Amino acid sequence: MQARFRIDVLASIPRSVWVLGGVSLFMDISSEIVHSLLPMFLTVSLGASAATIGLIEGIAEATAPIVKVFSGALSDYLGNRKWLAVTGYALGALSKPLFAIAPTVGVVVSARVIDRIGKGIRGAPRDALVADVTPVHLRGAAFGLRQSLDTIGAVLGPLCAVVIMSVWADNFRLAFWLAVIPGVLAVALLTFGIHEPAREAGAKRVNPVRLENLKKLGARYWWVVAIGAVFALARFSEAFLVLRAMGSGVPIALVPLVMVAMNIVYSLSAYPFGKLADTTSHTWLLIAGVVVLSASDLVLAHGSHWGIVLLGVALWGLHMGMTQGLLATMVSHTAPAQLRGTAFGFFNLLGGVVTLLSSVIAGELWDKFGAAATFHAGVVFCVATIALLVAGKAPDTRAATR
Repeated sequence: MQARFRIDVLASIPRSVWVLGGVSLFMDISSEIVHSLLPMFLTVSLGASAATIGLIEGIAEATAPIVKVFSGALSDYLGNRKWLAVTGYALGALSKPLFAIAPTVGVVVSARVIDRIGKGIRGAPRDALVADVTPVHLRGAAFGLRQSLDTIGAVLGPLCAVVIMSVWADNFRLAFWLAVIPGVLAVALLTFGIHEPAREAGAKRVNPVRLENLKKLGARYWWVVAIGAVFALARFSEAFLVLRAMGSGVPIALVPLVMVAMNIVYSLSAYPFGKLADTTSHTWLLIAGVVVLSASDLVLAHGSHWGIVLLGVALWGLHMGMTQGLLATMVSHTAPAQLRGTAFGFFNLLGGVVTLLSSVIAGELWDKFGAAATFHAGVVFCVATIALLVAGKAPDTRAATR
């Protein structure tokens, strides 16, 4: 009976959500081929330190949310989300050749920033589009499904990287060139596979970032933003998972398997926990996800053997599946329909700025005190997030949905 219920729910999710999930799948294959190899490329080929990698990843991850504010607000103003998303995915695809030709760390930084600008342009309009086309009672399932398909791409990307590195003798640059192909497929699928809902007849264009409109977002929404920002302190760049795997003694060609393990767990858990978010307290579900992240940090802090690293990485993937679709659902439930793009933009802006800070801190701790210090710091920030959730009298983000 439960399996039949899940099948019925999946069948009820709009076709556009499935297409957007397919787009995310292809782009994640492209991106993860690069990202699963980039920390090694930077250290082995370009001589970068852990602190440098942390700074690069922090800058890159902060760039996307800054752009999301403007793209989200622009999608609300124009009433058009699809073509902004197409532009963002196209930039992501076009950034890949820069990694392949990069002679210095500076060029890698430029490529990462362009890639993240593309992510910033597409992210808020895409998430707002998912909410636009999905009934309220299915939004948790819809965000979970899109995230699951996205994460399947994140599994296939590192697997492709392993095959390429094994067959072509650790040829980083060839892998980066081949990453262009699925990126182009993602752009084509979005361009020809999505028909955006028409804007309401007679609807007036308003500036969504005017003060009177921002006030409409309300206390429930800003509470979600505050929680997301504190949580981001505990979630430094996944590049540090790759660096931890490098220290476990496995061949370079097999290190991307650490991202495969993480994303398999992420993919398998994202939809079930997204569906659970439609019927369960968001606060307690988020607390459970933070507890799993702290367990991952403790495992990674105290074990460097390949098997122990895999366990820690699997727990990291589980926390992602529990929390990422949930946070998107919380934003969509607490923001007015006409301001959803703006709401996702501001949520991701603050989270990205904090991620920059957390990644820089993680890199500095790694270089000065070792890997264990980085993951112990993650535990401290997890405890702070849980304390805020328990003590802060969180509002019910499932109530008064739009």
